[in-house]
Amino acid sequence: MLLPTMQRVFLLLALFMLHYSCIPTRIAPSIEDYKVTKGKKFKRSLPERQMFVFEDPKAANEFYNYVNTKFELNHIDVYDNVPFLLGQKQYFFSFYEVDIPNKTINLVPLAVDALLQRADLDPIMDGQYETRKGNWYVAIEVYCDTEQDSLHPNSDSRLAVSEYFRLLKNEYLASHNYNEVLFKN
Repeated sequence: MLLPTMQRVFLLLALFMLHYSCIPTRIAPSIEDYKVTKGKKFKRSLPERQMFVFEDPKAANEFYNYVNTKFELNHIDVYDNVPFLLGQKQYFFSFYEVDIPNKTINLVPLAVDALLQRADLDPIMDGQYETRKGNWYVAIEVYCDTEQDSLHPNSDSRLAVSEYFRLLKNEYLASHNYNEVLFKN
């Protein structure tokens, strides 16, 4: 028995929507270890300078707590101008905790509401057309008295600074009680 044309179209449309119901419109980058990149290129709200960027799997403000404890800042200027010594040279860093969400469009709620609207009924899935799942990153800029951007490709201290922050990142990710980092210094 053959299905009427309208039912076949509806069945094909339903199968299509189930198969392709979520279309990704933005996928957050995956960073295995770290990345040194221009801040604005990574996320528009960041400064133009080169940034040391890594994924932060921990809860919000954990990196803030780590920096506050490690550098003994007592909650004063924790985000900006944090001083540190590398060799005999004084550097400063600022960091940003940024979110880049994966974003998808859900076709099933869109189709259901379109069918309901066509039947002169109110939509029932309003606001469920997009799904967002956030990925968090820490972006760090570094500077000193002689260099405005110590991570710039032409900077003499780029390799040393990158290595310093790679070790700092590893210590942060491995630490659960940030007071223990005080005893390592």
